[in-house]
Amino acid sequence: MSAVLQKRVETGVEVTRQHPGQDLLLTPTALELLADLHRQFEAARQARLAARQVRQAAFDAGALPDFRADTAAIRAGDWTVAATPAALQDRRVEITGPVDPKMVINALNSGANCFMADFEDSTSPTWANLIEGQQALQAAVAGTLAFTAETGKHYVLKPEAERAVLIVRPRGWHLDEKYVLVDGVRMSASLFDVGLFLFHNAATLAGKDRGPYLYLPKLQSMEEAALWEQALAFIEQSLGLPHGQIKVTVLIETLPAAFEMDEILHALKDRIVGLNCGRWDYIFSCIKTFRRHRDHVFPERGQVGMTRPFLRNYSELLIKTCHRRGAHAMGGMAAQIPISGDPAANDAALEKVQADKLREVTAGHDGTWVAHPALIPLAREIFDARMRSPNQKHVLREDVEVSRDDLIAPVSGTITRAGFENNVEVCVRYLAAWLDGNGCVPIHHLMEDAATAEIARAQLWQWLHFADAGGEPLALDDGTPVDFVLLDRTLIGLPSRLARIPDLPGAGHVGEAIGLLDRLTHADDLADFLTLPAYERID
Repeated sequence: MSAVLQKRVETGVEVTRQHPGQDLLLTPTALELLADLHRQFEAARQARLAARQVRQAAFDAGALPDFRADTAAIRAGDWTVAATPAALQDRRVEITGPVDPKMVINALNSGANCFMADFEDSTSPTWANLIEGQQALQAAVAGTLAFTAETGKHYVLKPEAERAVLIVRPRGWHLDEKYVLVDGVRMSASLFDVGLFLFHNAATLAGKDRGPYLYLPKLQSMEEAALWEQALAFIEQSLGLPHGQIKVTVLIETLPAAFEMDEILHALKDRIVGLNCGRWDYIFSCIKTFRRHRDHVFPERGQVGMTRPFLRNYSELLIKTCHRRGAHAMGGMAAQIPISGDPAANDAALEKVQADKLREVTAGHDGTWVAHPALIPLAREIFDARMRSPNQKHVLREDVEVSRDDLIAPVSGTITRAGFENNVEVCVRYLAAWLDGNGCVPIHHLMEDAATAEIARAQLWQWLHFADAGGEPLALDDGTPVDFVLLDRTLIGLPSRLARIPDLPGAGHVGEAIGLLDRLTHADDLADFLTLPAYERID
């Protein structure tokens, strides 16, 4: 029996998939850390996930989210988070993307201040993607990462002083890693991603004054933040790192979390450096939270922008909260990408990006996100012109007063036929690509990831189920009922339309994606995440 296999038996860890080079990552000592993390925190993780269900059941019954009475003292208290390290003082432009080697090299070389390497919304978590992503990040930290494309083009890293600062986003608490079992139970995908990355790279990054740094996704409460604090402190102790060495930024991308920003900062105050407006997941969470509330039905996605009062209030409250506590207030992602071959359309897309970034820097955000390297100069120019210091934490926004009702203000608008059909198309095309191993897909000149696809999927379910529940059906702006007849007609016509698109990502999975969307939309309950059932279908 090999030493690796013997250690797996001893630690109770079973890895059920193989990929070239994985034994160099999943060493006996690394597996021991993963097993320790699972045994220490899995029960608490499951308790937090159960608490989410209880909370959502209350919302389904008519309750509204609100600021917590039991944590009023935290919100009123005079406290700040720990100091921000030098490498993260200036985060005016961050680029995000999946963890494949080419993307990692291009992003680190892009000229952005930071690169968020994303194991979550923009990575389809096939075992190959996860292992190759961890391998790519380990080589990037070591400075040895290189990649040769099928065309023969060779990619190498720039000198370290010219690279973006690396920040890693693991998968959320709700996700399992199905190919790693501890004592016969799937371990947390969050702890797998973080545990493996930190085991191999934390000491090197600490030695360079580069972290390690993490982005934490999809939190819904201070208790979930506290669980991260406990897990990261455990890892620091296990790896011989000082307490607080691991720094984190938390994405405020769920509606419940928007009411607990102070509390989340407080739970992680020894290591947190900022909050981020994860706008697309936030919109999805608003739809999901109010899925049974007819007075909170959103119009089609294209009509829900950051200038809407509920989103503007969320953004400005985040700025005020962060700056009061000494943390960065990061802006979000504009979904537009450059459009080649159509100068007019490209100019229109860039105007939208410009307006979005101007809004952010004027409001007081300390930085922003882009999805494409070509947008970095535009975003940087806007922030450079209006933010002469490394950040704007001195902008306290004491003028901002946001109530519960301000955060949940209804959104008026319409549902057009084009908007309905676009939601269906985005869901099917994204799911098809995701099932094929691609988690980040350009569709109609927008960069779609799991968050944007979730908006489309949740909207379809909500629109359809108000009629299905026996109420008066919603209608398109031309009077057509939004019902399952409309959905079926749209799905039936979709394959022939998609067949005309050359090199369609995931073309071989279109039928499977249609079937999955059909089941998700017909289900009596809105699935928490489309990636949960889809994950069972990938390798």
